[in-house]
Amino acid sequence: MPDPHGFAYTERADGSVVITHHSRPATTLRGGRAAEFLAEVGDDPQEVMARWTGNYRHGNERTAKNHPRNRR
Repeated sequence: MPDPHGFAYTERADGSVVITHHSRPATTLRGGRAAEFLAEVGDDPQEVMARWTGNYRHGNERTAKNHPRNRR
């Protein structure tokens, strides 16, 4: 069953790690990147997986949209 937050990961026998988001593959990590990810995941795996896939929000989208530099 998928995690209610959306992210899950599976470690494969070949050492690669597949990160899924809502049961769909988001990214596959191999070699050193997979080892680095597995060492980092622990306290809050949802946040770590969101960062590694690039699928996260910063919370400042509305502020940035209204900034004079971003208006056209």
